[in-house]
Amino acid sequence: MTGAPVSDWARDYDIFDPDYIADPFMVWDDLRQSCPIARSERWGGSWMPTTYADVDAIAHDIAHFSSSDVGVLNNAEDVVEEKPISAGGIPVLPPISVDPPMHTWTRRLMLPWFSHRRVESMEEITRDLCRSLIARFVDDGRADAAADYAQQIPVRIISLVLGVPEDMSDQFTGWVRDVLEFAHDERRREAGAEAIGLYLFEQVQRRKTEPGDDLISELLHTEIEGEEITDEIVLGIAALTLIAGVDTTWSAIGSSMWHLATHPEHRRRLVAEPELLPTATEELLRAYSPVTMARVVADDVEVHGCPMHTGDKVLLNFPAANRDPAVFDRADEVVLDRQHNRHLAFGAGIHRCAGSNLARMEVRVAIEEWLRAIPEFRLADGAEVLWAGGQVRGPRQVPVVFPG
Repeated sequence: MTGAPVSDWARDYDIFDPDYIADPFMVWDDLRQSCPIARSERWGGSWMPTTYADVDAIAHDIAHFSSSDVGVLNNAEDVVEEKPISAGGIPVLPPISVDPPMHTWTRRLMLPWFSHRRVESMEEITRDLCRSLIARFVDDGRADAAADYAQQIPVRIISLVLGVPEDMSDQFTGWVRDVLEFAHDERRREAGAEAIGLYLFEQVQRRKTEPGDDLISELLHTEIEGEEITDEIVLGIAALTLIAGVDTTWSAIGSSMWHLATHPEHRRRLVAEPELLPTATEELLRAYSPVTMARVVADDVEVHGCPMHTGDKVLLNFPAANRDPAVFDRADEVVLDRQHNRHLAFGAGIHRCAGSNLARMEVRVAIEEWLRAIPEFRLADGAEVLWAGGQVRGPRQVPVVFPG
């Protein structure tokens, strides 16, 4: 658990420190100047690069940096008993937690489900969902833009992809939060992972006799080089789709809603110039990138004088990279019409997010539909905004008020 307060972020950072989660930007700015690759022994020990160049280079260097463990906690010294999948274990989460060659063919299986064409077919469904959510509170004059809105959207869209009941959304939300937001609580993390594994295992077995128009069914009826895909791989891809497709996107939507609630000039500009929404979406993703991924050093390597040894954990701090002034002009500002925006919100290299098209659409539509129905809103007086962090940073509570 979180221990003593941090006195030296270059040598003892704590990614679960509450103050850091609430406002990490000054820490990143200081580290880029004084120690661009920080080191900490907390949470099992890890390295944390903070410049765009270093994060991007490490993400592309699959020879020295493996994706065998992408979690931000270093469990290398833990002895973990692998459970059979019938007992709720999730052996791997391909393609994100495997290296080539398995990464290559498992990623290829996912891509059609998140193609531009497939995502376009889900846009109207997403709009209808956003409108129905807004209708629940639009007359009240207040809402929680995170809990009542942002957190309700991705989980329901991912349910459609997986072919699972929408009424499981609250349960899925709780399990995903246990795995990601409360990853430093071993009991809670393992319980969440086991619940996801057990539920999806049952779904995999059911699809064998009751196939539908969903990702799980398609995977079960796909062959690779004449061989059926194993249940473990189907389960892993389904679990990844749920875990990676829910918290990451709702955090991005929630951060965007928080920004618009606290920056009336930007909110009013988007209302007046809705054609800016695609560009603004990219900028909000850059400025409030939610995800930090990890790599494991596969072979001893030195990066800018830092000797990284086999087994070391390296945190790919994509949010910090996206605030690097060496790459982005006015890096700490949100520039709604920023034209050159090669951000790393969706990662880089072979593991760049396969669901980026879907996430972009959900963020853009969520903002557009909210502003259409509620063009004027702000944080409620005395509102407490709660942020979660670690693997995925985003607001969990954003109380807002508006004309009812």
